Amino acid sequence: MNDMNTLQERIQRQMEQLHFSGSIYVKSNNSDVLKLSHGYANRSEQILNQENTRFGMASGCKLFTAIAICQLVEQKKLTFNTTINECLGAYSFPHFDPHITVHQLLTHTSGIPDYFDEDTMDDYEELWINRPMYHIRHLEDFLPLFQNEPMKHSAGSSFHYNNAGYILLGLIVEQISQMGFQEYVEAHIFAKAGIMDSGYFEMDNLPERTALGYIQTENGYRTNIYSLPARGGSDGGAYVTVGDMMKLWETMCSGQLIRAEMTELLLTPHAKVDDHTSYGYGVWMTKHSASDQIEKYILMGYDPGINFRALFYPDASLHVVVCSNQSDSAYEIIREIEQDFFKA
Repeated sequence: MNDMNTLQERIQRQMEQLHFSGSIYVKSNNSDVLKLSHGYANRSEQILNQENTRFGMASGCKLFTAIAICQLVEQKKLTFNTTINECLGAYSFPHFDPHITVHQLLTHTSGIPDYFDEDTMDDYEELWINRPMYHIRHLEDFLPLFQNEPMKHSAGSSFHYNNAGYILLGLIVEQISQMGFQEYVEAHIFAKAGIMDSGYFEMDNLPERTALGYIQTENGYRTNIYSLPARGGSDGGAYVTVGDMMKLWETMCSGQLIRAEMTELLLTPHAKVDDHTSYGYGVWMTKHSASDQIEKYILMGYDPGINFRALFYPDASLHVVVCSNQSDSAYEIIREIEQDFFKA
């Protein structure tokens, strides 16, 4: 790695060039390397982003759903082969294969239709043109968006990234635990990890130190309050600080949230995405080009006004978390950090 001061100067310069808004946290060999924030959490009030600012993470929190399912499997309350017919019988899915398993939902191989299909849609905001997003506060509120649609492909046949599958996983957590999904995560994952600033906050009732999401327009920026469901759920929408996200990953990997063998299963490449990319349970991963060894684990989330990336490199003992309250630039920041650490 190059000199730390040089890295900080380069990242600060890049943040200014990209008009980046958010926070960055880098650790190497269990030591802090970089903590930087830039831009505004609230533009109209001129409130700056800080290390303890809470940011939306969009789909990055599918990991929390996977951990919740793994906890329930450890408690023998279900298995990865449990079918939706067995655990979601109270709901109607007239066209779904009743033999779809929990494993297939976790790995995006269930074949069910998605309420936001990235193959046919490219603007998440379009979902809410005819559906008031302020009514979407519970997992059941998502069901009318997809429950009566036909299967996209046969169960287990191929990978197709699917938000609806993670909604079903959240409903499974609710059915088994008899708790609201968000409350389950906060009690059994956040509290166990010792993180206090993160949560599933409502868009119209955000706590202090929470960054508003901003979407760039021809005339400047507008907030994303009309672009997302009022409250996030099991497919995305939690808020975290960079420090909380770093701590949660480390806590999971140390066996404090799920046992070591379950963590290993969560981080196993279960579904092939392409020649170099696979998906485990709630996490992406890439392999080294010259071997089958995992190069890095990736959490990522994108929504209008939200850009989240967290990368964990097992060989290099390098952890990077980037949270942004704008729609872009997290990837470019990550690439700059990678070039510094892995420069030949």
